[in-house]
Amino acid sequence: MLISRTALGGLTATTAIVAVGFLFLSPQGQNLLRPPVDSGPVISEPEIVTGVDREQAQDTSVAQDGDLAVSESSEEDTPVVLRDTEQVEIAPVILAEPMAPPSPAPTDGLLSLYSSADSAGGAIQQQGYGNSAVLNSRGVIAPGGLIASPDIVAPPPADTEEYANEDDNPLRVVADDPVSTFSIDVDTASWSLLRSSLNRGQMPNPDAVRIEEMINYFPYDYAAPDADDISPFRPTVNVFETPWNPDTRLVRIGLQGDLPAIENRPPLNLVFLIDTSGSMNDPSKLPLLIQSFRLMLDRLDPEDEVAIVTYAGSAGVALDPTPASDRDAIEAALTRLQAGGSTNGAGGLREAYRLASEMSEEGEVSRVLLATDGDFNVGISNPDELTDFIEDQRDSGTYLSVLGFGRGNLQDDTMQALAQNGNGTAAYIDTLSEARRVLVDQLAGALFPIADDVKIQVEFNPAVIAEYRLIGYETRALAREDFNNDDVDAGELGAGHSVTALYEVTPVGSPARLTDPLRYASDTPEAEADAHSDELGFLRLRWKEPGAEESELIEFPIEMTDSPDPEAAFAAAIAGFGQLLRGSDFLGDWTYADAIALANANRGEDEFGYRFEAVQLMRLAESLSAD
Repeated sequence: MLISRTALGGLTATTAIVAVGFLFLSPQGQNLLRPPVDSGPVISEPEIVTGVDREQAQDTSVAQDGDLAVSESSEEDTPVVLRDTEQVEIAPVILAEPMAPPSPAPTDGLLSLYSSADSAGGAIQQQGYGNSAVLNSRGVIAPGGLIASPDIVAPPPADTEEYANEDDNPLRVVADDPVSTFSIDVDTASWSLLRSSLNRGQMPNPDAVRIEEMINYFPYDYAAPDADDISPFRPTVNVFETPWNPDTRLVRIGLQGDLPAIENRPPLNLVFLIDTSGSMNDPSKLPLLIQSFRLMLDRLDPEDEVAIVTYAGSAGVALDPTPASDRDAIEAALTRLQAGGSTNGAGGLREAYRLASEMSEEGEVSRVLLATDGDFNVGISNPDELTDFIEDQRDSGTYLSVLGFGRGNLQDDTMQALAQNGNGTAAYIDTLSEARRVLVDQLAGALFPIADDVKIQVEFNPAVIAEYRLIGYETRALAREDFNNDDVDAGELGAGHSVTALYEVTPVGSPARLTDPLRYASDTPEAEADAHSDELGFLRLRWKEPGAEESELIEFPIEMTDSPDPEAAFAAAIAGFGQLLRGSDFLGDWTYADAIALANANRGEDEFGYRFEAVQLMRLAESLSAD
């Protein structure tokens, strides 16, 4: 199908010459010229068949030249391969819409998808869930049943990915714009996306790099709140020399959320909203998704309830609300999932919210967990319309979190819009290890909120700081007046979650200053600023108790004292890494080698190896960027 007419003509002529020589010069060929012995109908190796009705196809023989033959069968569903005089049964051919060849099996956690080669036919049977495949020496039946010759290399799927990001935050002059306001962000999708790209030998798209999500992927050793804290989190602030510019300083603001005793958590109503559209028919998508959700089941309590809603051309309930203790029923429903059809995401969302509402009772937590490649092509497809729909639903108390799977058509912008407006989080699952991190290790933080609409505002002192810039959080920026407006939505903090933000600031009189001072007086009287000359700035934090409508406030000054620590230095290394990937102009001659050295020197206690992995990805990016 992929060979041009010209190439096909040449190939036909060449094949004819070889065939004539075979007939007249070889004993096998001369035997073919003798009258044939009747041994049943012979049909050659199957070719790719698409767009054919299944019943019609079962009565239709598809033939081409070759030595592998499949007999016609009107009564048996299993075709027969004639190899010499021996008959060997093979799996039935399943017709499907054309699709790209499957991606290589993920090396982490999906090894069980492949068994050893079949000794008789050289086949490898994929043990996926509703997405089986057969590989043999003559061709490939990919997930979904498409047969492709190994000699024909299909083009890779078109890259239609869309990312949610903005231009880098600009440098601000304190005399002109002293106040910075933003919403917290505990999403981690960007780190997994860039890891996926680098491990495929590609530099990530700069728009896929959100530095705050990179920084917040890692746990930090922050002090947790105690009985004296009025907030469900404790802030930690320190100032230290900027690694890429010794004439500026980094201000690290960290928040550590409280982690209540797990036995005291409320019952959970969890609705798995699973994309089963045709675009999910890939080993890195639906099969990985199913294994990921299975990992989560061990962390649920018997009092929790699980339901499954699927959506493709239409939305439906694959599993009615079921106690988490009935694991067999839940796993059976997951096993039955198959991919096919278009993507009616809006219909699935409506059905999931309806079911969550029916499951919810006083004092319980309800969460819709959407798993998708983000491709919403039926129903509400515009991100703005989706945002409006989710905003209308979040007041019910049901939160929405989003898990992304697969590459090629990942709609990161849609996923971000859904999670940010659904009072949830967004993560990208590229390996089973990442699924464990998100759905097992951080389950409490992902599903149980301790603070809603958390906002940060910093007012910088013009007598001490001349310029500043917020590193990352471009998509989380808020207007100054939004800070005191409780109707403005912001980020949620889950149980045990931490949040980190970094400002690069230029002290007054520093040679690193990039703007000229004003000739005339600024808005802030010099005497008033001088009265707080020991303060770099003033930090304000607002949040709401889950379900509350009015926010609470804490505030305190930031002192201009150098207080570096390994945790802050590692966060700075990740921030520098992100700026290198985005092509920032603020790094001067700072390189990947500098980021690697800084991260290596400040890895600290790395229980799960996340920081070690970060260094390896930096090294990989260094090599790829040099090509």
